[in-house]
Amino acid sequence: MHEINRGSGRKLLLVHGLGGSSRSWSPILDSLGVSRTVIAIDLPGHGATPAEHDSGTFDGLVGSVQRFIVENELTGIDVVGSSMGARIVLELARRGVVGNVVALDPGGFWRGWERTFFKTTIGVSGRLLRAIRPALPMLSRHAASRTALLAQLSAHPWALDPQMVATELTDLSTTQTFDALVHDLAAGPEQTGPAADSTGRIVIGWGRHDRLCLPRQAARAKTAFPSAELHWFESSGHFPMWDMPDETVEVILTATL
Repeated sequence: MHEINRGSGRKLLLVHGLGGSSRSWSPILDSLGVSRTVIAIDLPGHGATPAEHDSGTFDGLVGSVQRFIVENELTGIDVVGSSMGARIVLELARRGVVGNVVALDPGGFWRGWERTFFKTTIGVSGRLLRAIRPALPMLSRHAASRTALLAQLSAHPWALDPQMVATELTDLSTTQTFDALVHDLAAGPEQTGPAADSTGRIVIGWGRHDRLCLPRQAARAKTAFPSAELHWFESSGHFPMWDMPDETVEVILTATL
């Protein structure tokens, strides 16, 4: 599994979301590396990691990350996940594989019409980005087009770094397992807990302006993982490390002391 390494200190594993890569963490990677040895992976079928036979399913990705942890003698490592990656780290907490956990806007807690909303909106976004892929670097340079393309994912997309946006949108448009994962995530069972007794501290972070994993779902996540603390990012959308990077770093470092 391809990985990016930064810094020194206690080890910290970062797991990105659907259609992303290790580069999704670029706004906070160096800041975390000041006091942590950061390992940011590309999930199978994403970034520079080839897909495996089951990488189009949530269970397949969880198994891949669990094997990576065990094979690299990282059992008990502190983990941070974003979106689908946040759901992955919560599932690893349930299995007793990891230490302290920070889950940022986790998927898997939608019900009823929210499943259709997720599948339809993110599916349309994926198809649009594939259709306009050659123009993404140019569109990412302009505040108006950044806002149009990322209105569902960021509370203030016009303020995001253009290069980061171009990288993220291009990664999403080239993820071969994207459609299969959207279907699996929307149709699959709700994420269950609780965390295993061996798991350390759990913090679930949620953006008040998340328009993909709606804020109402945070209460379900807290019910599934009753030992978790719930942290609200007041000025953030779906990706706190984009919209509120300094606060995200503070939350992560505090939770993984």
